[in-house]
Amino acid sequence: MNVIADPAAFIRTNTRLQPVPHAPEITLWLADEVTPIWRLTEEELGELGLPPPFWAFAWAGGQALARYLLDHPQEVAGKQVLDFAAGSGLVGVAAMRAGAACALCADIDPFCEAAVAANAQANGVALDFVGHDLLNTPPPPVDVICAGDICYEKPMTEAVLAWLGQARAAGTRVLIGDPGRTYFPRSGLDFLAEYRVPTTRELEDQEIKRAAVWALP
Repeated sequence: MNVIADPAAFIRTNTRLQPVPHAPEITLWLADEVTPIWRLTEEELGELGLPPPFWAFAWAGGQALARYLLDHPQEVAGKQVLDFAAGSGLVGVAAMRAGAACALCADIDPFCEAAVAANAQANGVALDFVGHDLLNTPPPPVDVICAGDICYEKPMTEAVLAWLGQARAAGTRVLIGDPGRTYFPRSGLDFLAEYRVPTTRELEDQEIKRAAVWALP
């Protein structure tokens, strides 16, 4: 995969600052359409067949998690938070807005570090970032791990849930945001809240998605 010349400039050029539909207190650098920025991302990286640029959109599971943290700040106030598969850093921003002591955003997408930095600056918060695959190491000793929209593919879902289970066994609070993805487990989780999240038909099968927040027991 090619080295990106200037990811921050790429983000500024191809997205615009706009409020998150279900958490309008937060503004993010987001793309208006999927296909154009997807093609531009593939061109920039010199690689075809890449997954969508998750960092360029506010996905339903992440929006639900962000809304939940903003409405229930006691979940993260004064705590160390990991925003796993952070994408835009939306959940990390919400955690800091809710009073977290610190938030670490983790994602292996090469654009995410710049996206998280831009979105942190836009919202007046500080976010740390790590770009290597955390699934290859034991879960970090944080107080809370938030994971939104992680159940797209079966092997990845199984790997992530096993890793999150390790974190929970070590005493970490684990919160998951999901809009009913195919591989989301239908049992073994504690239901916390459900929201009707505005989205787009380009990203989802409905313009309003029911997205819920769950905790590992």
